[in-house]
Order: sequence, then structure tokens, then C-alpha cells
Amino acid sequence: MTLLRDRDLAHAFDHASRTYDRLTGLNPGYRADLLRSARRLRLPGDGAGLHLLDLGCGTGASTRALLRAAPRARITAVDASAGMLRRALAKPWPDSVGFLHLSAEELTTTGEGPFDAVFAAYLFRNVSDPDAVLATVRTLLRPGGRLAVHEYSLGGSPAHRALWTAVCQGVIIPAGTLTGDRALYRHLWHSVLDFDTAADFTGRLTRAGFTGARALPLAGWQTGITHTFVATAGEAGR
Repeated sequence: MTLLRDRDLAHAFDHASRTYDRLTGLNPGYRADLLRSARRLRLPGDGAGLHLLDLGCGTGASTRALLRAAPRARITAVDASAGMLRRALAKPWPDSVGFLHLSAEELTTTGEGPFDAVFAAYLFRNVSDPDAVLATVRTLLRPGGRLAVHEYSLGGSPAHRALWTAVCQGVIIPAGTLTGDRALYRHLWHSVLDFDTAADFTGRLTRAGFTGARALPLAGWQTGITHTFVATAGEAGR
């Protein structure tokens, strides 16, 4: 299967935005795991005085997790899908949270940042050039700034691939078919199988100039399927 990319993927998310929150709500632990990953940024003082970026915010579930982890921070949330952003903007937010309709690559042209931390949930599988986006993230972070990536990234065991396929074929794709979004959820299935293993993505972070990169597992059925990746932005030129 050819994966959806760029405009095609953004349009698919636009269409799926109508039912996205309802479908993700069927995933046990979906929002709790986002919060766990956001807290793994280990931001001091409830985020007081910090400017955070939620990169690929979707309908705002990751933004809500970041806000709960750092309620005193200023948060800028961005997404390339106008439909997903409309759903996010329809929800109540404090004045400290703002949203922008941008891709990751476009963010560098806005004058936003630098950021003290970046949270990216379910993003890197869906970009055409993960290394370019990581380079962008590194330029947007202050030296020593923190990155947390919450992502479907398999542990490398054949059992993890088999479980992911079973969940997709038994639950995710049938549910997406009922909402008219079969192509998007087939993309989800294959994008995870084609993406880096947890070890490979950790190595990708290190090659991009991040320090202390490591993959942290999540509990429940997603163990070995979803990970939090944490890392720190190194000094420029290192």
C-alpha cells in the first residue's frame, strides 16, 4: 500500500476530524498515555515561565495532556490539518494556549520560539522526511530544551507486529470504514509497520543531534507498540 503523505494525508485528517475523538476514545488508555508522555518531559514548576510547542496537535488531545502536565506554561499548538484544528479550537482553552494552522516545516518562518520543550504525538510516522522535521525541531528548541515524542513505534518483536495487525484488522479499520475513513486507518496500519522500530528511532534522534535519547515503554496492550521517546537538544553545532 502507498502511504498517504502531505496534502493527501492532511485532507484525510480533515475528513476524519468529525469522528476522530470518538474513535480514539475507543482506545483504552489513549488520553492517559498522552498525559504520561507529556509528564515525561519533567518540566519544573508546572511549566511556569516556559513556552512549549505541541507539534501535530490534532483535535487537541495532546495539547490537553501538555496543559495538564504544565498548567502554568504558555503553549503553542500547530497542525497541518484545518479540520483537526477546527475541532481543537471548538474546545475551551485558557488564554495561555494558542493554535496555528502550519506544518512543522512552516513553523520556522513564523517567528515563534525558541521553545523550552516540544511535545510531538503521532507525528513522525506521518511526515515525508522525519530527519528534516527533527532538524527543524532542534532549531526551534533552546539549547538544553526537552523533546518528548509519543509514537506508535514497534519494539521489533514479530509478536508486536502481529498484535498491531490484529488490532487494526479487527477494530481500527472496521471502525474507520463505518465513518468513511477506511483509507486513513489503513494508512495508520501500514505506517506503523513501515516506521522505525523503537531502537531505530532512538538512533535517529541521536544522529539528529539530540542527547540522552531513550525509548520508554507504555503500559497495557500498547507495550511494545507505543513508546515515549525523550531527548534533549544539544548545543548548536554539536
